[in-house]
Amino acid sequence: MTLFIDADACPVAIREILFRAAQRKQLHLYLVANQRIQTPKSKFIHMVQVGSGFDVADHEIVRRCEADDLIITSDIPLASEVIDKGAKALSPRGELFTPDNIRQRLNIRDFMDTMRSSGIQSGGPPPLSNVDRKNFADHLDRLLAGS
Repeated sequence: MTLFIDADACPVAIREILFRAAQRKQLHLYLVANQRIQTPKSKFIHMVQVGSGFDVADHEIVRRCEADDLIITSDIPLASEVIDKGAKALSPRGELFTPDNIRQRLNIRDFMDTMRSSGIQSGGPPPLSNVDRKNFADHLDRLLAGS
């Protein structure tokens, strides 16, 4: 299993959990972003800087990932694409995207996008909480235990 982070929008606290997990489990972790992100020195942790542009990092993750890899993202369309390739997708809040729930999540995302484009203000997600961090860490541990 290889780990990929859609790193431009991934909270620092979640990246740090992933850094520790990659070291502990000796799994390769790739942070894919269009800007340089500081990473600890490790033979398991790699920074992949892509060009700027819409979905460039997402396309790179899809290109690189394989079945049974784990992708950390809150980007629903990216999660859908990697699931189609047989990979797993986990949000920074600990929600596992699956073939069973991804279509519903895409529909909700599209609906919210339509609402925003019509001028309705929906606000963004709340800040990452300690409960979110714990949910993420617990779900990550379960996924890595099965690798």
